[in-house]
Amino acid sequence: MATFLYKLGRFAFRRRHFVALMWVALLTLAGVGAASAPVAGASSFSIPGTEAQKAFDLLESRFPGMSADGATARVVFKAPEGEKMADKDNKATVEKTVKVLGTGSEVTSVDDPFETHTVSKDGSVAYTSVKYKVSGMELEDSSKDALESAAQDARDAGLTVEVGGDALQATPETGSTEVIGIAIAAVVLVITFGSLIAAGLPLLTALIGVGIGVSTITALASALDLGSTTSTLAMMIGLAVGIDYALFIVSRYRAELAEGREREEAAGRAVGTAGSAVVFAGLTVVIALVGLSVVNIPMLTKMGVAAAGTVAIAVLIALTMIPALLGYAGRRVQPAGKKSRLLGGKRAAKKEGKPNMGTRWASFVVRRPLAVLLLGVIGLGAAALPATSLELGLPDDGSQPTSTTQRRAYDLLSDGFGPGFNGPLMIVVDAKASDAPKAAFTKVTDEIKGLKGVVSVSPAKPNKSGDTAMITVVPDSKPSSVKTEDLVHAIRGTGGEIKADTDATVLVTGSTAMNIDFSQKLNDALIPYLALVVGLAFLLLIVVFRSILVPLKAALGFLLSVMAALGAVVAVFQWGWLANLMGVEETGPIMSMMPIFMVGVVFGLAMDYEVFLVTRMREAYVHGEKPSQAIVTGFRHGARVVTAAAVIMIAVFSGFIGSSESMIKMIGFGLAIAVFFDAFVVRMAIVPAVLALLGKRAWWLPKWLDRALPNVDVEGEGLRALDEKRRDGDEDRELARV
Repeated sequence: MATFLYKLGRFAFRRRHFVALMWVALLTLAGVGAASAPVAGASSFSIPGTEAQKAFDLLESRFPGMSADGATARVVFKAPEGEKMADKDNKATVEKTVKVLGTGSEVTSVDDPFETHTVSKDGSVAYTSVKYKVSGMELEDSSKDALESAAQDARDAGLTVEVGGDALQATPETGSTEVIGIAIAAVVLVITFGSLIAAGLPLLTALIGVGIGVSTITALASALDLGSTTSTLAMMIGLAVGIDYALFIVSRYRAELAEGREREEAAGRAVGTAGSAVVFAGLTVVIALVGLSVVNIPMLTKMGVAAAGTVAIAVLIALTMIPALLGYAGRRVQPAGKKSRLLGGKRAAKKEGKPNMGTRWASFVVRRPLAVLLLGVIGLGAAALPATSLELGLPDDGSQPTSTTQRRAYDLLSDGFGPGFNGPLMIVVDAKASDAPKAAFTKVTDEIKGLKGVVSVSPAKPNKSGDTAMITVVPDSKPSSVKTEDLVHAIRGTGGEIKADTDATVLVTGSTAMNIDFSQKLNDALIPYLALVVGLAFLLLIVVFRSILVPLKAALGFLLSVMAALGAVVAVFQWGWLANLMGVEETGPIMSMMPIFMVGVVFGLAMDYEVFLVTRMREAYVHGEKPSQAIVTGFRHGARVVTAAAVIMIAVFSGFIGSSESMIKMIGFGLAIAVFFDAFVVRMAIVPAVLALLGKRAWWLPKWLDRALPNVDVEGEGLRALDEKRRDGDEDRELARV
């Protein structure tokens, strides 16, 4: 592989006009596609194989025209202090609002609270449900404006009015912190390279790669049913790995220049050596992201595949466009150890010969490996302790900031009707096989009324054919609570007895039941997913490092870092530690997909540093150095770059903590803290400590396996052989002259 990539790097350097034009053309094509593509609606949310999904599908087939996936709005009214909603003026205001809301072209139905009895017991709060033909993301602006205008008119009449539901759903904003993250990355690159030109190359190529990836996702969003979160995730990961991969190659290019090589040769060798590490690091990330498809949740699969595509683009750009741009930069990118005059080049020259920080740190770890190992493991173990109280769920309006009308509507409903009113359960009774459907509906209603934790049960609403009915159940606990989950299981538990007596099937659905089933499916898939991703990556790393213990150590170190990161997420988003600093207004359960998502993404990103840092050690060991000396050599060449790459990745991920979307905020924080733990504790401390303790055993591989494995030549042995051939050729020509 090293020889192929070496030739590719030299080709890109020589044919830089062609390579640059190709990538610019791809960016333009993707941009035009994104600009001309139809606006994507909300991504459909389905969980194949779950009871909630089966009930949802049954509703769509048995209750045609009800728009089960259409947007809903709950307009909540509260009377002034000392008044009731039934008072003449207040009632007239509500009825006028209901009438105005019903005139919308996309509205299918509006309930009158005085007819549907949706007025609180104390008479101070009432609400009307507005149902639409299309989803919240597909609603026209005129419908949203009409909803907000009707609410404002009722406010002007003296009522407190708030609007909940997904009808006013907005596209999440990431805020200015994303730009700050990129700015920090730029500063780190300038400090690392000591050159504005060299620092600009990784940023430029990363932005081009993300531009192509996100534009392609936008262009295909409508056709492939991709949500807004998909492009945000692709941008987050694409930026981070794009900068890092380019950083690795530019750094190696400068090191090759420092050894006296010509620029084209240095570009080829940089792509042949660091590029090999980039390819395998990118493969681990792609495997981890594409592996999310084993969960069998379409939304998660699409997010993983789209992000994996962006990572693949980042790898290709690093291997081709970076050497092309290095050709354009010429002598403006200087050898390693040299800085431009503007950035203190003269001062840097005086420090030549002094061991760098990576060398000094590695020497310390090699002398005290056991102490460093114990300290690192104990520290990460302590950080992971909060994960033992992990509670999973999905965010609802109760997790929104208190400044939003959705959150205020949620609180008004909780105060007026009880916390369970914000997460009613929808019971679907399929009595098609029953001889007495009405009796079956009555039995189901009576059974549910007798369960603990039920506030109210609505009368059964049968469809036109009378073989299926809907029953609404209001729990006495909030949607995300364990009590509500127990109630869902209790209702489902009665289904067997009811089916035996009436031949009717009882299914529980609704947003609350969907969330419960979603969390359960993710929990069930975690172990198989972990085995698949870690297993495939383990085999890949055996090929790269030609060792059994090094990949095993890499996998165990990853588990430490991901558990510590989950502990930090629980401490901030569930316990509320540093919540104000992170902009977390409401603590609660951790997003259900967070554990499995972090396992996938963090594993892929963690292997970036493992591959780049340990490949340098392996390269030194293969070239004849002792194991302890190879560790120091790997750190001398790689520690500065890995540190810079980790800081950049942390900065980019931290930029998404400012998002208005709670899921993006949590993912941004989780990935940033995971990279911190993995890069600075696991890879920079635990890894060299373990390798120092293992010595030569770290690189042991059974002879039969060594013969069976393909030789991918990450260390660049093929390039060394190429040098010897050239040297022999030069000597032959010299002898011919003599």
